[in-house]
Amino acid sequence: MISTVLARRYAKALFAVGREEDKLQAFNETLQELNGFLKGNPEIGAALESPIIGLDVKQDVIEELIKAAKVDETMANFLRVLVERNRIHYLPLIAEAFQELIDEETGVVRARVTTAVPLSGDLQKKMEEVFAEATGKKVVLVAEEDPEIIGGVVAHVGDMVWDGSIKSQLEGLKESIGRGEIG
Repeated sequence: MISTVLARRYAKALFAVGREEDKLQAFNETLQELNGFLKGNPEIGAALESPIIGLDVKQDVIEELIKAAKVDETMANFLRVLVERNRIHYLPLIAEAFQELIDEETGVVRARVTTAVPLSGDLQKKMEEVFAEATGKKVVLVAEEDPEIIGGVVAHVGDMVWDGSIKSQLEGLKESIGRGEIG
Protein backbone atom coordinates (compact mmCIF):
# COMPACT_ATOMS: atom_id res chain seq x y z
CA MET A 1 0.00 0.00 0.00
CA ILE A 2 2.74 2.43 0.99
CA SER A 3 4.64 1.52 -2.16
CA THR A 4 1.62 2.39 -4.31
CA VAL A 5 1.17 5.73 -2.55
CA LEU A 6 4.87 6.52 -2.94
CA ALA A 7 4.88 5.49 -6.60
CA ARG A 8 1.82 7.63 -7.29
CA ARG A 9 3.54 10.59 -5.62
CA TYR A 10 6.57 10.20 -7.90
CA ALA A 11 4.29 9.75 -10.92
CA LYS A 12 2.35 12.92 -10.05
CA ALA A 13 5.55 14.93 -9.70
CA LEU A 14 6.84 13.69 -13.06
CA PHE A 15 3.41 14.28 -14.59
CA ALA A 16 3.39 17.91 -13.41
CA VAL A 17 6.82 18.50 -14.95
CA GLY A 18 5.79 16.66 -18.13
CA ARG A 19 2.69 18.80 -18.49
CA GLU A 20 4.72 21.96 -17.91
CA GLU A 21 7.31 20.93 -20.52
CA ASP A 22 4.64 19.51 -22.88
CA LYS A 23 6.34 16.09 -22.80
CA LEU A 24 3.72 13.87 -21.19
CA GLN A 25 3.63 11.38 -24.04
CA ALA A 26 7.42 11.25 -24.36
CA PHE A 27 7.79 10.68 -20.61
CA ASN A 28 5.16 7.95 -20.70
CA GLU A 29 6.85 6.19 -23.60
CA THR A 30 10.21 6.32 -21.81
CA LEU A 31 8.73 4.96 -18.57
CA GLN A 32 6.96 2.13 -20.37
CA GLU A 33 10.06 1.24 -22.42
CA LEU A 34 12.37 1.23 -19.39
CA ASN A 35 9.87 -0.76 -17.38
CA GLY A 36 9.64 -3.30 -20.20
CA PHE A 37 13.42 -3.42 -20.53
CA LEU A 38 13.90 -4.06 -16.81
CA LYS A 39 11.19 -6.75 -16.84
CA GLY A 40 12.95 -8.41 -19.78
CA ASN A 41 16.35 -8.12 -18.09
CA PRO A 42 15.68 -8.97 -14.44
CA GLU A 43 19.38 -9.22 -13.64
CA ILE A 44 19.80 -5.49 -14.36
CA GLY A 45 16.78 -4.62 -12.24
CA ALA A 46 18.11 -6.83 -9.45
CA ALA A 47 21.48 -5.08 -9.62
CA LEU A 48 19.82 -1.67 -9.38
CA GLU A 49 17.79 -2.80 -6.38
CA SER A 50 20.47 -4.78 -4.56
CA PRO A 51 21.60 -3.45 -1.18
CA ILE A 52 24.95 -5.20 -1.74
CA ILE A 53 25.84 -3.23 -4.86
CA GLY A 54 27.19 0.23 -4.20
CA LEU A 55 25.48 3.44 -5.25
CA ASP A 56 28.35 4.32 -7.60
CA VAL A 57 27.84 1.09 -9.58
CA LYS A 58 24.06 1.64 -9.70
CA GLN A 59 24.62 5.19 -10.95
CA ASP A 60 26.94 3.85 -13.68
CA VAL A 61 24.28 1.33 -14.71
CA ILE A 62 21.52 3.95 -14.87
CA GLU A 63 23.80 6.29 -16.85
CA GLU A 64 24.37 3.52 -19.41
CA LEU A 65 20.62 2.94 -19.64
CA ILE A 66 20.04 6.68 -20.06
CA LYS A 67 22.60 6.84 -22.89
CA ALA A 68 21.36 3.69 -24.60
CA ALA A 69 17.73 4.83 -24.51
CA LYS A 70 18.59 8.44 -25.42
CA VAL A 71 16.51 9.63 -22.49
CA ASP A 72 15.43 13.28 -22.20
CA GLU A 73 17.44 15.21 -19.58
CA THR A 74 14.44 15.77 -17.30
CA MET A 75 13.61 12.07 -17.39
CA ALA A 76 17.29 11.22 -16.88
CA ASN A 77 17.34 13.36 -13.73
CA PHE A 78 14.17 11.63 -12.53
CA LEU A 79 15.80 8.21 -12.99
CA ARG A 80 18.95 9.39 -11.22
CA VAL A 81 16.83 10.50 -8.25
CA LEU A 82 15.11 7.10 -8.12
CA VAL A 83 18.51 5.38 -8.00
CA GLU A 84 19.99 7.81 -5.46
CA ARG A 85 16.99 7.42 -3.14
CA ASN A 86 16.92 3.65 -3.65
CA ARG A 87 13.45 3.83 -5.23
CA ILE A 88 14.16 2.35 -8.68
CA HIS A 89 12.23 -0.80 -7.68
CA TYR A 90 9.10 1.37 -7.78
CA LEU A 91 9.53 1.97 -11.52
CA PRO A 92 6.80 -0.52 -12.53
CA LEU A 93 4.31 1.10 -10.14
CA ILE A 94 5.38 4.59 -11.21
CA ALA A 95 4.93 3.66 -14.88
CA GLU A 96 1.46 2.27 -14.13
CA ALA A 97 0.45 5.33 -12.09
CA PHE A 98 1.79 7.67 -14.79
CA GLN A 99 -0.28 5.83 -17.43
CA GLU A 100 -3.35 6.18 -15.21
CA LEU A 101 -2.74 9.93 -14.90
CA ILE A 102 -2.43 10.23 -18.69
CA ASP A 103 -5.63 8.21 -19.09
CA GLU A 104 -7.46 10.48 -16.64
CA GLU A 105 -6.18 13.54 -18.49
CA THR A 106 -7.30 12.22 -21.87
CA GLY A 107 -10.60 10.64 -20.78
CA VAL A 108 -9.47 7.09 -21.48
CA VAL A 109 -10.34 4.02 -19.43
CA ARG A 110 -8.51 0.72 -19.81
CA ALA A 111 -10.49 -2.48 -19.98
CA ARG A 112 -8.85 -5.83 -19.31
CA VAL A 113 -10.90 -8.67 -20.71
CA THR A 114 -10.05 -12.27 -19.89
CA THR A 115 -11.43 -15.15 -21.92
CA ALA A 116 -10.60 -18.85 -22.17
CA VAL A 117 -9.91 -18.56 -25.91
CA PRO A 118 -8.62 -15.70 -28.09
CA LEU A 119 -11.14 -12.99 -28.99
CA SER A 120 -11.68 -12.08 -32.63
CA GLY A 121 -10.91 -8.52 -33.70
CA ASP A 122 -14.62 -7.87 -34.35
CA LEU A 123 -15.60 -9.04 -30.88
CA GLN A 124 -12.86 -6.90 -29.28
CA LYS A 125 -14.15 -3.87 -31.18
CA LYS A 126 -17.74 -4.60 -30.12
CA MET A 127 -16.66 -4.94 -26.47
CA GLU A 128 -14.81 -1.61 -26.66
CA GLU A 129 -18.01 0.00 -27.94
CA VAL A 130 -20.15 -1.55 -25.18
CA PHE A 131 -17.70 -0.50 -22.45
CA ALA A 132 -17.39 2.99 -23.95
CA GLU A 133 -21.17 3.33 -23.81
CA ALA A 134 -21.26 2.04 -20.21
CA THR A 135 -18.48 4.34 -18.98
CA GLY A 136 -18.96 7.35 -21.23
CA LYS A 137 -15.23 7.32 -21.97
CA LYS A 138 -12.93 6.14 -24.71
CA VAL A 139 -11.96 2.54 -23.95
CA VAL A 140 -8.66 0.83 -24.69
CA LEU A 141 -9.19 -2.92 -24.49
CA VAL A 142 -6.47 -5.36 -23.48
CA ALA A 143 -7.42 -8.97 -24.16
CA GLU A 144 -5.94 -11.79 -22.09
CA GLU A 145 -6.43 -15.52 -22.22
CA ASP A 146 -6.82 -17.80 -19.20
CA PRO A 147 -8.08 -21.32 -19.87
CA GLU A 148 -8.88 -21.72 -16.15
CA ILE A 149 -12.02 -19.59 -16.48
CA ILE A 150 -13.35 -22.41 -18.70
CA GLY A 151 -15.55 -20.10 -20.76
CA GLY A 152 -17.32 -16.76 -20.69
CA VAL A 153 -15.70 -13.41 -19.96
CA VAL A 154 -14.19 -11.57 -17.00
CA ALA A 155 -13.91 -7.84 -17.64
CA HIS A 156 -12.15 -5.24 -15.49
CA VAL A 157 -13.07 -1.73 -16.59
CA GLY A 158 -11.76 0.96 -14.30
CA ASP A 159 -13.10 0.06 -10.85
CA MET A 160 -15.85 -2.19 -12.21
CA VAL A 161 -15.61 -5.96 -12.62
CA TRP A 162 -18.00 -8.07 -14.65
CA ASP A 163 -17.49 -11.77 -14.08
CA GLY A 164 -19.44 -13.88 -16.52
CA SER A 165 -17.02 -16.80 -16.46
CA ILE A 166 -18.23 -20.36 -16.26
CA LYS A 167 -15.75 -20.93 -13.43
CA SER A 168 -17.40 -18.28 -11.22
CA GLN A 169 -20.86 -19.57 -12.11
CA LEU A 170 -19.82 -23.10 -11.10
CA GLU A 171 -18.37 -21.77 -7.84
CA GLY A 172 -21.64 -19.93 -7.17
CA LEU A 173 -23.59 -23.11 -7.84
CA LYS A 174 -21.28 -25.04 -5.50
CA GLU A 175 -21.87 -22.47 -2.72
CA SER A 176 -25.62 -22.62 -3.25
CA ILE A 177 -25.57 -26.40 -2.98
CA GLY A 178 -23.40 -26.14 0.16
CA ARG A 179 -25.94 -23.79 1.78
CA GLY A 180 -28.75 -26.15 0.87
CA GLU A 181 -30.43 -23.65 -1.45
CA ILE A 182 -30.63 -26.21 -4.24
CA GLY A 183 -32.11 -29.52 -3.40
